Amino acid sequence: MNERVVTRTIETPVGDLFAGVIERAPQTGVPALCLLEFARRPRLSQEKHDIERLLACRFEQEGDYESATPTTDLLDQTQAQLSEYFTGKRTTFDVPLCLPGTDHQQRVWQELLTIPFGETISYNELATRVDSVPRAVGQANGANRVPIIVPCHRVIAKDGTLHGFGGGIETKRKLLEHEDALEPELFA
Repeated sequence: MNERVVTRTIETPVGDLFAGVIERAPQTGVPALCLLEFARRPRLSQEKHDIERLLACRFEQEGDYESATPTTDLLDQTQAQLSEYFTGKRTTFDVPLCLPGTDHQQRVWQELLTIPFGETISYNELATRVDSVPRAVGQANGANRVPIIVPCHRVIAKDGTLHGFGGGIETKRKLLEHEDALEPELFA
């Protein structure tokens, strides 16, 4: 294990997020966000283990000994962009990402990045876009380690109902409401 992933917990209106930035991403050699997961998610420890295995890295909590480095600068940038998103000042993110996964997962995650703020698509539509099937794109969504920035919350069932989100359905609803992306219910 050569590279470090420096971590920080970021408070947001939808709960704490556990952020991790790898010092040198394999393909670019520069820091990149590789984890931004809900701190309460039961799979967080498994996701950290998967990243350690896939990127040959080790996790270290950001400490007081850290001075300004490109890694901590990217954690600051991620935190600032999330704050801007939740205060309505940002609709897209531009932090560098490192998203290790299968070729299929990569295709799905790249397609998720094309779904605009305030819009949703169905699992069926996402499957069509990446030449797959809904169940497989649902599994790739579930494996997304950078929710909100890679907006898997914008994928819903073809009948408009909300399904499957690592942060929980209520959090998915809150994110979509924040983006004004939910159809009003007729008899709410």
